Amino acid sequence: MSKPARQLRGTAARLGRLMPSQGANSAARTPFALLVVALLGGGLIALLVLNSALNAGSFKLSEYHRQTTERTDEQQALQRDVDDLSAPDALSRRAADLGMVPGGTPVFLGPDGTVKGVLASAGDASPAEAAEPTPLPLAQSPASARPKHHTPASQPRQPAKTSPTPAPGR
Repeated sequence: MSKPARQLRGTAARLGRLMPSQGANSAARTPFALLVVALLGGGLIALLVLNSALNAGSFKLSEYHRQTTERTDEQQALQRDVDDLSAPDALSRRAADLGMVPGGTPVFLGPDGTVKGVLASAGDASPAEAAEPTPLPLAQSPASARPKHHTPASQPRQPAKTSPTPAPGR
């Protein structure tokens, strides 16, 4: 068999106490090393998952940006079409195509029931269109001719009366 271990004395004993043998320490270091490796591996996997999620979000963001650009272009094209169709010359041309005629000068009713203006049928040249407009008197400027505030008389609107329509097939 083997010889029993000798006891160290003197300087060797002091050095032995400062630097213990590797057998007991290596068993204590193994769980710590495994814990550090597991933490590093888990961190790397978490970073990989986070990076993948960010890339997927980036692809969605670029797709939404492209869709926004397309819809903005479409909205601007539609707004141009509306502006073209609502121009005064286009409106008058479409009204003439539908058989409409200019209304002429307006006629107003005074509070006492008097008619102010010249009555004419639609399409006739009214006398006001043939005559030149009268200039404002010198004492009255266009700014002072405008009312300071205008409060229209509020009249409740009554709904139009409609007759019930029969259901199809009855």
